[in-house]
Amino acid sequence: MSLQALIFDCDGTLAHTMPVHWEAWQEVTARHRIHFPEDRFYSLGGVPTRDIVRMLATEQQRPDIDPIAFAREKEEAYFRRFDKIGPVPEVVAIAAEYRGRLPMAVASGGSRGAITRVLTHLGILDWFGAVVTNEDVVNQKPAPDIFLEAARRLGVDPRHCRAFEDTDLGMQSIRAAGMEAVDIRHHTRVG
Repeated sequence: MSLQALIFDCDGTLAHTMPVHWEAWQEVTARHRIHFPEDRFYSLGGVPTRDIVRMLATEQQRPDIDPIAFAREKEEAYFRRFDKIGPVPEVVAIAAEYRGRLPMAVASGGSRGAITRVLTHLGILDWFGAVVTNEDVVNQKPAPDIFLEAARRLGVDPRHCRAFEDTDLGMQSIRAAGMEAVDIRHHTRVG
C-alpha cells in the first residue's frame, strides 16, 4: 500500500473523551431510569447516541423515551464536563507528524457540534481537510460509510488510507472500507 492519507476517529482516539461520555450517560440514564451498563457502553463506542437510545428504549419497553431529546440532554451533560477532556498524546503526535505532509480527516460517530468542539478545544481542528460525523452518512459504524466518505472528501482511494480507531466496531468499519486499520488500544496508555 502506498500511504496517501490518514483518517482518525475522534472520541477515544484523538481525544480522551470516553470517561467523560460515560459520566454524562450515567447522569442522563439515571434520570430516565434506563439501564445501561458500562461494559455495554464501551462495546458500542462509535454508535451515535440516538441509535443507542433507540435500542435501549426498545429493549426496556420504554416508548416514552424520545431518542433525539435524550441525545440532546446527554450532549448537554457531556459539554458541562468539557474541562476534563484532553488529547490522546500518542495519536495526536502522529497527526502532528503528518500535518501538512498528507491529507488527514476525522471520521466520527459523534455529532458535528460535539466533534468540532472537541477538536477546537484540543487546538487541532484546522489540521484536518475533512470532518465526517454521524450526520453525514446513513449507515453508522460498523458499516464502512463514514470512513469511505472521509476518503472521498480527501480525494484519496480508500486502499491508500490508514485509519486509527479505539473500538471493535470502528476497526470493523475501517476494514470493511478496505483501509489499513490501526487499533490505538495497542499503542497508547489510554483507551
